[in-house]
Amino acid sequence: MRIPKHIGIIPDGNRRWAKAHGLGKQEGYEKGLAPGMELFHLCQELGVKEMSFYGFTVDNTKRPTIQRQEFTAACVKAVEAISDQDVSLLVVGNTESAMFPRELLPYTTRHDFGSGGMKINFLINYSWEWDFGLHGKMDGSGRSSIGPVLGTAEVSRVDLVIRWGGRRRLSGFLPVQSVYADFYVLDDYWPDFKPQHVLDAIEWYSGQDVTLGG
Repeated sequence: MRIPKHIGIIPDGNRRWAKAHGLGKQEGYEKGLAPGMELFHLCQELGVKEMSFYGFTVDNTKRPTIQRQEFTAACVKAVEAISDQDVSLLVVGNTESAMFPRELLPYTTRHDFGSGGMKINFLINYSWEWDFGLHGKMDGSGRSSIGPVLGTAEVSRVDLVIRWGGRRRLSGFLPVQSVYADFYVLDDYWPDFKPQHVLDAIEWYSGQDVTLGG
């Protein structure tokens, strides 16, 4: 089985899972913490070298306050929990916004925790516009200026993106790094994570033809 070097994770469906279980939508985020750690340990055992987790986007912060507070708290807990493992950890996102959790500022420079190991990237208060350096300024042609440096320059090219929750879209997830990534979608909601989901995704990935656009 061909193991992808870098897997992108879009853990979607938390709110729909909560609603289906008679809970408030905000209660679904906490349920995503245990699956995240289980997934990390599985990928560690499989020999995956890098993982990028989609925490929350700038657009997500427009949701009702109680939801924003809950998914922000869940992301903080997830980053702090993974820092107890043997990882090389980096949090990327718009730190200049008030929506970026101050608790995560120390993680915005990559550090090795424990004995180091797998690279883990958390996208927190992320948007592709921020990543591309779009500042709302216009160049001489009247178009928005880009650059000069990609906000996620330390994140390598993604080989496989796995999305839970059934949505067939990237939702702005690392558009540069994912340009040649294979995209695997699961209809199951993220809190219903099973290890077999990842094994099935990697088996599917192993059968894809690597053309790199050729």
